[in-house]
Amino acid sequence: MSRYEYTIGLETHVQLKTRSKMFCSCGTDFGAPPNTQVCPVCLGYPGAMPVMNMEAIRLTVLTGLMLNARISGYSKFDRKNYFYPDMPKNYQISQYDRPLCEGGFVEVDVGGRLKTVGITRIHLEEDVGKNLHFGVCSGVDFNRAGVPLMEIVSEPQLASPEEALAYLLALKQILLYAGVSDCNLEEGNLRCDVNCSVRPAGHPALGTKTEIKNLNTFKGVQAALSHELQRQVEVLERGGRIEQETRRWDPDLEETVSMRTKEDAHDYRYFPEPDLMPVALDRALVEQWAATLPELPRRKRERFMAQYGLPEYDARVLAADKGLSEYFEAAAAASRNPKGVSNWVMTEMRRRLAEKDAGLEAARITPEAMAELVALVDEGVLNSNSAKEVFLELFERGGHPREIVEVRGLAQVSDVKAMEALVERVIAEHSKSVDDYRKGKTAALKFLVGQIMRLSQGRANPQLAAEQLERRLRAEPPSAL
Repeated sequence: MSRYEYTIGLETHVQLKTRSKMFCSCGTDFGAPPNTQVCPVCLGYPGAMPVMNMEAIRLTVLTGLMLNARISGYSKFDRKNYFYPDMPKNYQISQYDRPLCEGGFVEVDVGGRLKTVGITRIHLEEDVGKNLHFGVCSGVDFNRAGVPLMEIVSEPQLASPEEALAYLLALKQILLYAGVSDCNLEEGNLRCDVNCSVRPAGHPALGTKTEIKNLNTFKGVQAALSHELQRQVEVLERGGRIEQETRRWDPDLEETVSMRTKEDAHDYRYFPEPDLMPVALDRALVEQWAATLPELPRRKRERFMAQYGLPEYDARVLAADKGLSEYFEAAAAASRNPKGVSNWVMTEMRRRLAEKDAGLEAARITPEAMAELVALVDEGVLNSNSAKEVFLELFERGGHPREIVEVRGLAQVSDVKAMEALVERVIAEHSKSVDDYRKGKTAALKFLVGQIMRLSQGRANPQLAAEQLERRLRAEPPSAL
């Protein structure tokens, strides 16, 4: 048992999926040339007045509802004052004492057990610009400055890097389900600040915390936490004292590096934003938004297991992707074999989409066609090889499975007379393998079945082929040695 206990809290920053920025009409497209999506408002020109983006308010409230938070009927924006090159106004419009959402929780799976992680608050602010460093100089791209940024602050209830990772994965899944963000880590849609501390096991008071800033990969969060917690343990083991400070993760050195002493709230000199009215949300409007909420991923997993009889693994894989889960459910509704549909969606569908590096919109096969394909396999019309051929045609071009089978002559050879003819031919052409089988080498039967599949161009029923071969070979005595 460890002599120390870890305490971890996460501040997750999520860029919201809006077409314009938080307080101006500039676009939010990623990858635009530097400083081409800017205006006097997001550049902080004197006299330029902010105008609130109501869609950002709605998306933040939706997130709060998905996370079981209390939605504030009254909230306001504040100025968070600090000087940094990526902040053109030298202050950030954020929320301090009256956020849009308070409380709530996220349920996460950790090592096969369910853990509930509390949410402290969810508030809305504007993103900052991005510093770019070159060989001999640095620059600032303000395209990102002013993009709506939602901050989700967890309670300090995570006890290991593994729990932190599980929390982030569960949170990302919920955000994607709600459609509030693309959660694209490569594009900076999702970033994380980590607060962590160490204390002797059983000690009631929390240890001194450090903050690790701007982690933009889940792997980085886990690695940074693993290193920082061990660093703190080593400091305490040497009789040292942990300093409250802000650190950064250096992936090349694989260690955290001190940046500055940690600020407290009073260091930012918060005061109410004078150019924006408070946000007063009508309860009827919040209820209207709540009516649009999707089913939570965890609830969908449980329902898939109960309603369709899927194993937990299948339900987990399908529910991990909202679009894929909806596709499965539409196909399952048209099928008598939900498990068969699940197998095709989880294997062939996901594999083809991965090869194309595309989303579900790249697949031309409709849910109804998927259900019909499963039925053709269940009816014995198609074997697995022919079914994959039909699936590929449907995936690339669409259409109706039965029509494709008929036009391309892919129906499985299950006629006994036709199969007997194939068996006779294979026995005549492969006498050595026939003798091997009769001498007890059962692997020879697989070879002979393979030859039948080759002669039939993959259309033979492999089960029937094996049965006919065994019956025929057992009917004749072994050839003389």
